[in-house]
Amino acid sequence: MAEVKLAAQVRTEFGKGAARRTRRANLVPAVVYGHGAEPVHVTLPGHELMMALKTANVLIGLEIDGKDALVIPKAVQRNPLKGDIEHVDLLTVKRGEKVNVEIAVHAEGDLAPGGNLLEYVQNTLLVEAEATHIPESVTVSVAGLDAGASVLAKDIPLPKGSVLAGDEDAVVLQVVAAQAEEPTADAEAAGAEA
Repeated sequence: MAEVKLAAQVRTEFGKGAARRTRRANLVPAVVYGHGAEPVHVTLPGHELMMALKTANVLIGLEIDGKDALVIPKAVQRNPLKGDIEHVDLLTVKRGEKVNVEIAVHAEGDLAPGGNLLEYVQNTLLVEAEATHIPESVTVSVAGLDAGASVLAKDIPLPKGSVLAGDEDAVVLQVVAAQAEEPTADAEAAGAEA
């Protein structure tokens, strides 16, 4: 996974008014924490941060007052109406350190014929991986699965260097039979008149 470099500035103002002024300047308030150190309140460039967060579990190299820090996003708060990033919590990591992250699950292949539907019970899997080698997603084949079949977390092949950190017996995908809607009384009467 590529590392994205961002320049951060230490924040000295706090509260709603300060946060609004920061956002008007196209900056995003953030907090960097982890490894037992005191949290550092910073501002990040809004557009560059938005572009970086388009990649799931992106590794970000921050430059804070001449010091470098390696971080991953832990929580992103967005404006519910506009979708703009309002605040980010960043977790400090070290090269070689193992972290728990959620990765996306993608299905490939065609189900068995007969009107079966694939249901995602979980869209993500919790895995433990090295901070500098976090997989973006995992793909599982559902080819030929029939109604009633399910795929458990332990059945999904993980990328090299990743191990399952969640419940291994959790159902991730399941195949259900399509159910036809029963005709209503009005539809039956209309069919009888025709």
